[in-house]
Amino acid sequence: MAYKKLKPHLIAEEVREEQMRALWHEEYCIEDIETFDGVKVKFYHDMFDHCFYESHNRQAKDKSILSLNRLEKMLWIKDTLLDNESILKKGWDKKEKEYYTDRRVAIVKGNYVVVIRFTGYLKAKLVTAYEKNDIENILEAPDFEKPDQFFVKI
Repeated sequence: MAYKKLKPHLIAEEVREEQMRALWHEEYCIEDIETFDGVKVKFYHDMFDHCFYESHNRQAKDKSILSLNRLEKMLWIKDTLLDNESILKKGWDKKEKEYYTDRRVAIVKGNYVVVIRFTGYLKAKLVTAYEKNDIENILEAPDFEKPDQFFVKI
């Protein structure tokens, strides 16, 4: 896959967010993205803040800083969903201390992570996307298995 990086740092700061939000809308919010295995993933406008802002204070989780690093990889979300060579793992529920049955984690480029949550038969929505330096805990998770409720028409 050709994972292309954007160059948001070349856009004047006062128009950067507006242009990136417009690109988010065009690329993701108008039509669902269909994954390599036929899952239609839905995206929403308000996910922009979650995906492209990072916290000044990680403990407060304030999401107050627009991240140029995250913005430059905006198109990687779609590329990851389309990549049939991505590593697929089960998502981890920190609160319940167990693996989700409705979450799929896709890993590409060594440490880029995209998480989707299944909402119905071959339907999902984006949960998050980010780069993770210490990826070992995700790689050690069980492989994603296609649950019948989301992949077999009943």
